[in-house]
Amino acid sequence: MNKENILFAIVGLMGGLILGFLFANSMNRSAAMPNTTVSTMSQNSNMPPGHPDVPNQGGGSDKSMGANAPEVQAAIEKARKEPDNFDAQLGAAEFYYQIERYDGAIEFLLQANKLKPDSYQVLVQLGNTYFDSDKFSDAENWYSKALSIKPNDVNVRTDLGLTFLLRPNPNYDRAILEFKHSLETDPKHIKTLQNLTVAYTKKGDSANAKATVAKIESIEPTNASIPRLKDEINKIGS
Repeated sequence: MNKENILFAIVGLMGGLILGFLFANSMNRSAAMPNTTVSTMSQNSNMPPGHPDVPNQGGGSDKSMGANAPEVQAAIEKARKEPDNFDAQLGAAEFYYQIERYDGAIEFLLQANKLKPDSYQVLVQLGNTYFDSDKFSDAENWYSKALSIKPNDVNVRTDLGLTFLLRPNPNYDRAILEFKHSLETDPKHIKTLQNLTVAYTKKGDSANAKATVAKIESIEPTNASIPRLKDEINKIGS
């Protein structure tokens, strides 16, 4: 499931926080595959629901390309013929990712990972792709490997926390731990604070949820998520 829609599948989470959940991963994606058309997808993922797609360099939306488009087929053919070509593996993975054929993207990203096991770019994108496939345990694995290289990447660390928050059997304590790690690096990271508030709320910890909202309010008093966060916290009592 793409992160654009993921909150709609979580009963009880706040619709007003959709952009809060998206932002961390949109930054994460653009860092993972710079200077490619995937960065256009990142821009679209951070738009409000219903906003027109930002066109890519080819003049259309990413999804409009389709698996049978000549560019896609050429990239896939090149990657299969040149399994030791790292850039070719990334190119094929990018096209599959754009059209949300995540299994295909994973196939080529795994091959790229074999060629360059320490490529941070590939590790993060594998995490993103498994995340968008709703395979949160696998996403956790790849995000963890990426963080072993860059432990202070706030966006990836926050996404790691989300894998624990969004999986079928949530681990709220582990999600909270990862969000706190992110905040050790950037105490004012609003999207992490929003996610932390949701984790506390889902856990039923109103005191810490209220304290976290207060931090958001002190940093960004006009943040549109604050009223919704407070409403949800009030539902669990004091």
